[in-house]
Amino acid sequence: MIRISIVTITYNAARTLQRTLDSVACQTYDDIEHLIIDGASKDETIAIAERYKVESHHEVVIQSEPDKGLYDAMNKGLQKATGDYLVFLNAGDTLYSPDTIETVVKHAKLPSLGEGHGVACIYGDTAITDSEGRFLHLRTHRPPERLTWKSFKQGMLVCHQAFYVLTALARQIPYDLQYRHSADVDWCIRVMQEAERQHLSLVNTHAILANFEEGGDTTQHHRDSLKERFSVMAHHYGRCQTLILHGWFILRAIARKFC
Repeated sequence: MIRISIVTITYNAARTLQRTLDSVACQTYDDIEHLIIDGASKDETIAIAERYKVESHHEVVIQSEPDKGLYDAMNKGLQKATGDYLVFLNAGDTLYSPDTIETVVKHAKLPSLGEGHGVACIYGDTAITDSEGRFLHLRTHRPPERLTWKSFKQGMLVCHQAFYVLTALARQIPYDLQYRHSADVDWCIRVMQEAERQHLSLVNTHAILANFEEGGDTTQHHRDSLKERFSVMAHHYGRCQTLILHGWFILRAIARKFC
């Protein structure tokens, strides 16, 4: 049976955490490991997590200690996960429906030892919600039919919360802590590059897999995030091509505004 690790990073997340936990608790698929990696919260976050651990029929692991920020905590989750595949679902984000993990597992295929030909990443669409978890719209960037590491030239077409990665591969690629807001973009690109090198496939579920709360870290630090994303794209795709693409993004945004 395929085992899925869901990694939830928290810090003073008492307002939003329960919604995330409820979405995992109601999953119809049984073999789920839920890791809650907390940065030594000072509110009720840990108390909420501990109640959930007692009540959940899934395996729940809670770790709370100071960290160096979001991506340092994610690296801890990478090393602690024991599932065949993992996904990051942070406080406030939720799985789209009770059968989301079942949908993911149906598309999973573990590689044969030393032979490749397995599935490195399973991906899908993302719904944007308000602070109460109500549906607003689908994410502007939509997943392509065939995803490759070059796809992200057009932006982050697949949301982090809808990107399930083979754990054995993910562990080889820690988040780069030089990035404070966009290390997830860099990480996804590097994961897909390694998948290509190992002849592993990326599979589109053609389903909505996650709900993402509008106004997350990237939104709150929009300018810094954009600068970092430019640096990430320039690193992977070249500075000249990245400048040309960003010029096109700006022209397209202006055209949409006046249409």
